[in-house]
Amino acid sequence: MTIADMIAADFGTVPDLIRIHAADRPTHRALVQGDQSISYAELDALMDRVAAGLQRDGVKPGQALSVCAATSIEYAALFLGGLRAGAAVAPIAPSSTPDQIVAMVNDSGASLFFLDAAVAAEMGEALGKVVTKQVSLDGSDAGLPFLKWLPEAGAEPQPVELDRKAPFNIIYSSGTTGTPKGIVQSHGMRWRHLAPRPDGVGYGPDAVGFISTPLYSNTTLVCFFPTLAGGGTMVMIPKFDTVKWLETAQRERVTHAMLVPVQYRRLLEHPDFDRYDLSSFQMKFCTSAPFAAELKKQALERWPGGLIEYYGMTEGGGGFMLLAHLHPDKLHTVGQPSPGAIIKLIDEDGNEVGPNEVGEIVGRSAATMSGYHNQPKKTAEAQWTDPATGDVYIRTGDVGKLDEDGFLTLMDRRKDMIITGGFNVYPSDLEAVLVQHDAVAEAAVIAAPSDQWGETPVAFVALKDGAEAAPDALKAFVNGQVGKTQRLADVVLVDILPRSHIGKVLKRELRDDYVAMGRKV
Repeated sequence: MTIADMIAADFGTVPDLIRIHAADRPTHRALVQGDQSISYAELDALMDRVAAGLQRDGVKPGQALSVCAATSIEYAALFLGGLRAGAAVAPIAPSSTPDQIVAMVNDSGASLFFLDAAVAAEMGEALGKVVTKQVSLDGSDAGLPFLKWLPEAGAEPQPVELDRKAPFNIIYSSGTTGTPKGIVQSHGMRWRHLAPRPDGVGYGPDAVGFISTPLYSNTTLVCFFPTLAGGGTMVMIPKFDTVKWLETAQRERVTHAMLVPVQYRRLLEHPDFDRYDLSSFQMKFCTSAPFAAELKKQALERWPGGLIEYYGMTEGGGGFMLLAHLHPDKLHTVGQPSPGAIIKLIDEDGNEVGPNEVGEIVGRSAATMSGYHNQPKKTAEAQWTDPATGDVYIRTGDVGKLDEDGFLTLMDRRKDMIITGGFNVYPSDLEAVLVQHDAVAEAAVIAAPSDQWGETPVAFVALKDGAEAAPDALKAFVNGQVGKTQRLADVVLVDILPRSHIGKVLKRELRDDYVAMGRKV
């Protein structure tokens, strides 16, 4: 079977695609990191050794293996080899607290935990609470060194038959308190991400993909797997750095890259950005956080190739795509429903709302999670059932409105909406006004507790390099342009906004900081 036939098929697996590439183009580079690279033939053989090692250690199809480490060729090969053994890979964010890492490893049910020296050092004594065998991906004394754990070269695993419902991975949500939920994605769901689509993405055998976000994030995997499935080259850097990113993109002649909005901003603001040769780019992608219309406009004007913004959840259900290069008049939106997605907007009573009316976004599609690992109650809470049809949708918790053309304008997380004196205020409306000020680089508006109004809007603002603006002047700038119920009660200047490793502003942290300041509004 050819690659084209297999990808067009109703179902297949990523490891099988890599096996075909290894036979057809054995010397073609599959993975690149710095001055290291591995060909498809070498990757295929290493995946066999990983799968054989997992089987030797008793990992059964459907059982989890857990990994918490920086991005590396070994990490990528472990992920892919785990899939070949039928394991459900549970990648964990090194930025999690030690207790969270312990809880996630144990919750996954993994019998093997792969880590590196940095994670081991950060976990300290908490590492002793992990009830599983440990293997160090970087060869450190954090566990049995990876090369010693691997079976000898030439080892082959027993074949594993996988169906579309078999668990592919367990992606833990980015909760900042408590234990994050494990989102189980199936092989069938991941296969849907590889299906040919009429959007011009073009992950073919000559593609050179580039990732600078971590492998534990679904944001990264949305680019990682399609690049390898198409037989392209996947270039990886373990940590984003503006100059290193630009130098790598130029040197490797990158064609496709996934970036989060804060990375686009840092790249485009770099004084030497326009000096780098990025003419090889065919398509750029963005997801995970709000992407300002002005920033999209700059990317289109100054950066070769198309631009696609994705909006959706790791849980799946239904997402949106904005082909920004084809719809420059819709940059304020996140696009139209992705192929195969059925989307509705509902009010607080579960009734569907019409065009240009605000509602919570719910969706359903073939690309939907199997559920939250070991948490059927949480799974049920994430679902909404259409009373007319009985169809089950995934609730996003996000609020937005659809225009007459079906393009979605995203407002806010429902939990971030501010209810002040009984009126709904959307932080994104105020943030959009703030960033129009010449001195403002970025802003985040949160709900602060108020004795008079219950809660009231407060803005945290980071200024542009070298710019000056007084908090009272910024407050007056906004309040002169918005309705009475939307007015800011306070403005706090900060050097940077706190963000997760994939660029999401940590508004809960800002709310906690504001309460700790003891300021009254």
